Amino acid sequence: MFTQITSHAEQLTFPPSAELLYSLKSTQKGVPVSGEAKVQWQVNKRDDQTKLYRLNSETKVAIFGKILVSSSKGSIQEFGLAPEQFQEKRFRRTEVNTYFDREQKIIRFSESDLQYPIQGGEQDRLSATWQLVGLVQKTGAQTKLGQEWKMFVAGTRDADPWTFKFSDFTKIRTALGELNVMHIIKAPPSDAQGQRIELWLALDMGFYPVQIRYQDHNGDVLEQKIISIKN
Repeated sequence: MFTQITSHAEQLTFPPSAELLYSLKSTQKGVPVSGEAKVQWQVNKRDDQTKLYRLNSETKVAIFGKILVSSSKGSIQEFGLAPEQFQEKRFRRTEVNTYFDREQKIIRFSESDLQYPIQGGEQDRLSATWQLVGLVQKTGAQTKLGQEWKMFVAGTRDADPWTFKFSDFTKIRTALGELNVMHIIKAPPSDAQGQRIELWLALDMGFYPVQIRYQDHNGDVLEQKIISIKN
């Protein structure tokens, strides 16, 4: 196991609270599906010294309605996001929870007996993208080709190391117009069957994720493209 440890010399910063609405296109077992995804990113102060964050995500498709609802909540530390609880509810399944027990310094799961030590920097599957946003803001437009960001990410039953790699600067067309973006890729190890994730972060809009693409090892693809950002 390894974790992503960020230097404490410079505290990470994150974009303001916002609601992001995406169009969604997916291919599931060869069948095209469309819909919308909504992500709510909230940052609040508990007191003068403590900031809290909360992420809520909903994915809806035609006919079935909500097929995935997930949330992540915790605090913001010098190394970035420090999740306390991750929840996920998939279509026709019961809700599952992942707990980051910071008193006992362990990650535990409602659906698994596995446990992992908390060493600093661990994320869940929802917070990982926003932790990356905080990390990217440190270098921004000066990010060098091939730069990597590593973190240890918990799902609903287990956890594994993720590596994000900067691919290139490019432009994409969206409902908000043409945007300058950083293209970042998380690819599974060559000997694993994990999920490939591609992110496009908007350089001129707080590095919000304006396009996201997920590809499973079986070929299923889900792509989200930004429609609106409301602060």
